[in-house]
Amino acid sequence: MDQLRIGIIGLGKMARLCLRIFTENHLTRVAAVCARRQEVVDEISAQYSVPGYTDFRKMLERNDIDAVVVATPDNHHFEFAKAALESGRHVFVEKPFTTSVAEADELLRLAHKMNRKIQVAFNHRWLSAYQKAHDTIASGSIGAPMTGYARKSDTIVVSTKNIRWAGETTCAWLLSSHDIDLVRWFLGSEPVEARAWGRKELLVAKGVPTYDVIQAQVRFANGAFVTFESGWIYPNSFPTNVDSYIQLICASGHVLLDRKRESLEVSTETSFTYPKGFLNQEIFGRMRGAFPSCLEDFARAILEDTTPRVTGFDGRQVTAALEAIHQSLDRDGETVRVSQPDEDILSWSKA
Repeated sequence: MDQLRIGIIGLGKMARLCLRIFTENHLTRVAAVCARRQEVVDEISAQYSVPGYTDFRKMLERNDIDAVVVATPDNHHFEFAKAALESGRHVFVEKPFTTSVAEADELLRLAHKMNRKIQVAFNHRWLSAYQKAHDTIASGSIGAPMTGYARKSDTIVVSTKNIRWAGETTCAWLLSSHDIDLVRWFLGSEPVEARAWGRKELLVAKGVPTYDVIQAQVRFANGAFVTFESGWIYPNSFPTNVDSYIQLICASGHVLLDRKRESLEVSTETSFTYPKGFLNQEIFGRMRGAFPSCLEDFARAILEDTTPRVTGFDGRQVTAALEAIHQSLDRDGETVRVSQPDEDILSWSKA
């Protein structure tokens, strides 16, 4: 196989970005797309000259699909990923991997049984600054990690207009999932317990039944403890849609990653902004950046039969931490143990 043939389920913002990136890459070809609304399917099918479906089962009946992208709302990842794996396809899943540990474990066992690969879309790992931070910590030059703080917050337009299904998820599932993945990668250690608090006021009043803000403390097996803060009620006057920040304090140094500015600021007569471009940016007519690199590495892992850079097990561990965080929210900040993987899953993942 010299080209990976892709089917895409979901045609929202991230799915359309995947579609363009895979179309532009010589290693991949988009064979079919699927979404619930016929008018969306018709639009994309015409634009990219690809077959389109409103029933994902019909798409999976095709014999020219090697891998499936699942880019649906958070709480629907499981059903589509399961169907794709059962049909014998490799799977690329948007983050979070699943919204329960039981679902994650079922997918891992199914992928092992079918000998298929899973990659989760934790694309921040492909940012050069984050890779440098990981390598610096791993080198031991700044000592053992001790504590840290990670914040990812969106403006309120995201939760009230941009994401129509915001009421079906939380800011922690959507935003802290990235930070938890990065921190466990930086630390080289797994989360073992969590406690969390949240507020439900502003968004509920606007008809969006979800948390405004969540703050969680997670302790890791190596003794480090990290605060994860997420929210999506920043005023729309904030100069960027997302405020992203991570700091880790180590025994003899620290790392700090502040992505608010991304090296660029722009002012006009009516606004002041920090345009985003590190994850993906059109350069000379093609999409470049961390997310295109993430997608290309998924294709290479299948074509070259190597382990994906971010595996289903990585996704499972983030889901386990987030599940514990939400259980703590339900129990008014009670400390909750993070569900640990069974020995069989651990043996496959560490092989």
